[in-house]
Amino acid sequence: MYTLPSKLKLFAIIFMVVGAIGIVSGFLTAPSTTAEVKEMMASHGDGHGSDHSAAEESHSTNENYNAEENLGDEHAQAANEHGENAHDSEEAHLEHTLHQMQNRPWSALYIACLFFLFIALGTLAFYGIQYAAQAGWSPVLFRVMEGITAYLPVASVILFVLLLLSAFHVNHIFHWMDPELVDPNSPHYDKLIAGKSGWLNVPFFLIRAAIFLAGWNLYRYFSRRNSIKQDAADDNSWFKKNFKMSAGFLVFFIVTESMMSWDWIMSFDPHWFSTLFGWYVFAGMMVSAITVIAMVSIILKKQGYLEFVNDSHIHDLAKYMFGFSIFWTYLWFSQFMLIWYANIPEEVTYFVTRIEDYKLPFFGMLVTNFVFPVLLLTNSDYKRVNWFVILTGVVILAGQYINLFVMVMPGTVGTSWFIGLPEIGSILFFFGLFVFVVFTALTKAPLLAKRNPFMKESKHYHY
Repeated sequence: MYTLPSKLKLFAIIFMVVGAIGIVSGFLTAPSTTAEVKEMMASHGDGHGSDHSAAEESHSTNENYNAEENLGDEHAQAANEHGENAHDSEEAHLEHTLHQMQNRPWSALYIACLFFLFIALGTLAFYGIQYAAQAGWSPVLFRVMEGITAYLPVASVILFVLLLLSAFHVNHIFHWMDPELVDPNSPHYDKLIAGKSGWLNVPFFLIRAAIFLAGWNLYRYFSRRNSIKQDAADDNSWFKKNFKMSAGFLVFFIVTESMMSWDWIMSFDPHWFSTLFGWYVFAGMMVSAITVIAMVSIILKKQGYLEFVNDSHIHDLAKYMFGFSIFWTYLWFSQFMLIWYANIPEEVTYFVTRIEDYKLPFFGMLVTNFVFPVLLLTNSDYKRVNWFVILTGVVILAGQYINLFVMVMPGTVGTSWFIGLPEIGSILFFFGLFVFVVFTALTKAPLLAKRNPFMKESKHYHY
């Protein structure tokens, strides 16, 4: 049986506390008025707001002076109206920036929550694939996978609370939830969003989320229960139940995963859509999950556990890391190339916004998710070197966080993004929570699924 080291427990708690402080600080430092926004923009050396104001004021003054001196009362009145319009434009800009800055701590919290939920969910899907395929190499890793999926119920509750807070307008990260956008009598009426209101409406959105989360967690609960019962069984009945249930779950998962990606990520840009988006999110989810499986397995192996896990198992996990990195890159390029080549304005704006305002993270994620894994994991021998796998895994996980960051932030905070206290605090908090839940779950059952019918093959897996 695995015993949770006291240092690891303390480590996780410290991360959660420090992360919580960062999250709270992010909310407390967010501006509450346009005046605070103006101050913050000036203090950060952002001349856009102040220069804009000064330029408009100067322009207005000059127009007024010239009109009064040379052009008469009529032109002076026109100049005054121009000055008023300029002032209104500046106020609208500051108001827009205020909403973006207020969204930032919520967006950071949401991204971190979703990132670790995806790791648990991807692990659950990979676990189901192993059962449905009756794979012979992986049963020695099943308890590691079950431990990682133990985080799914915790993450599901937190995520659903965040979605509820959005639905009740505590935050405004989901732009389409504003009722004025679908009201034909409102000056903010948006015809495109109104046309999608049959799908993008708050009650149906929450119902779908509840169905997704409930279905995934039910499979996780019963598959884990059956796996433990199989240890004490005299036959393979519980394994057969897991086999049948896994086949059904995978059908449910692939359908709900696509819809989940539309709801929880793509809807941040409600004017845009991509038919490849569900697969793109899936690829990122799977590479993150398999990376964490490999890293946790290596850590436990170093601590003297998982005696039957050998270099061949780690090699296979590293192959999956490499394969899904390539798959993710293929989907990214396919999506980008098709939209760029067609050059349809309502489609290409998605990438134009990210290239112009998020250039460093946008192109940086290609290096971390493609170039780096290719350089380190192409060689077969490197896949057997544990520290190589750990190093590559850290880079891949960082890249996938950036990937999620680039998918969410442009639609919620626009140009007001930054990697600061809210982002770092959120990552630290959920990382600490993830480590605490996962490694605590590993103590609840033996790390070897003893009665799995493919266990002998898995123990002696070499090639």
